[in-house]
Amino acid sequence: MKSIKKMKEEKKNHNLPSPAKVSEGNLGGQATHTPPPVSELKAALEKCRRQKDEYLAGWQRARADFLNYKKEEMERISQILKYANEELILKILPILDNFDLVEKELPEDLNNNEYIKGVFQIKAQLKDFLKNQGVEEIKSLGEKFDPNFQEVVQEVEVKDKESGIIIEEVQKGYLLDGKVIRPAQVKIIK
Repeated sequence: MKSIKKMKEEKKNHNLPSPAKVSEGNLGGQATHTPPPVSELKAALEKCRRQKDEYLAGWQRARADFLNYKKEEMERISQILKYANEELILKILPILDNFDLVEKELPEDLNNNEYIKGVFQIKAQLKDFLKNQGVEEIKSLGEKFDPNFQEVVQEVEVKDKESGIIIEEVQKGYLLDGKVIRPAQVKIIK
């Protein structure tokens, strides 16, 4: 334990008010304490206020930084989850392409066949599933070529038609929540 002498020296070194003086006053021999000067109390109070303001400002900055970090992390996780299925969807798209190819090449006399209608019902279910996952087709046919959404596989010369218009879609393109996951492969007018 510290001695009383050491404690008194530490108080002097920390600029604390000196211990209250005990004196015999007019209270019938009872000891009274003399309060420290008002100027010392005001200085100590002002120092405490500055420290409080400094600590409060630091805490507020740290809290704001943490809230910003938390918000950014939630957005990042949301983006990761949004596109987590992209690889699976890219593996499903060739199956949908095959349905489109069969439908395109189907002879007219088989269009009313009940089995064929059942097969195309499966195609419709697959398209609905993909739509619920945020997948949508890129509209290309008859549109002006846009390198952000389409890929040219052939240029065809056609008279009296505007250059750069898509005349045939070789393979459909798809978006996942607005992001191109597979550009459309198209033929355009030269």
